[in-house]
Amino acid sequence: MMSHPVLDAEELAALRALDTPTVCNALEVVCPERRGHGYTEETFVAVDSGLPPIVGYAATAMIRSIRPGSLNAAEMRQQRFDYYRYVYETPGPTVSVVQDLDGGRAGFGSFWGEVNSAIHKALGCAGAITDGSMRDLDDIAPGFQILAHKVVPSHAFVHLEDFGVAVSVCGMNVRAGDLIHADQHGAVVIPHDHARSIADAAAGVAAKEKLVLDAARTEPFDFDEFVAAYGEMTK
Repeated sequence: MMSHPVLDAEELAALRALDTPTVCNALEVVCPERRGHGYTEETFVAVDSGLPPIVGYAATAMIRSIRPGSLNAAEMRQQRFDYYRYVYETPGPTVSVVQDLDGGRAGFGSFWGEVNSAIHKALGCAGAITDGSMRDLDDIAPGFQILAHKVVPSHAFVHLEDFGVAVSVCGMNVRAGDLIHADQHGAVVIPHDHARSIADAAAGVAAKEKLVLDAARTEPFDFDEFVAAYGEMTK
């Protein structure tokens, strides 16, 4: 059971209508202290840069792949079932956030591919974010966005280490149940207390930016009008 406000379908749709940079801009307005953290800081590969933004509550996990795990086959199977049940029972929509614990060799083997994308989509996930890798690019479940640090051909010895715990993915610290917004640019955690303010704040930012954009795109360009518009934007 979530202890924080849960957004309704209309509120989630309003967030999905924004790209992730716009959400970051809005966060600078509603909670300025978040300007320098709470988002991914490294480059991702998006399985499909044309997919719309994804918004959902974090279902978290940790993985390794450079060597086999310590569990036997039966224990590993049960752990995977427990993980899938955890994702299924997390109020959705969910976004899977997976930290690869293999340090400099993170992404050696891929957790994400055709099979896991299909399973997670069925479990209610809108997509996944990982500092590990992905594969099977042509066979990822339709509409399922994955942001991964790289692409590799093998799953090697990939296995779960833990799930439902706090993780860190490319500089973004995430707790299970955090509200995530992500698109081809990366991802950001939206504080629950500010989630319902983001759409209005984004509209305000866009209105100010329009002043400068209109001045910059007007032909012939008038520098004095541009300076005046920039001054209004930055008030």
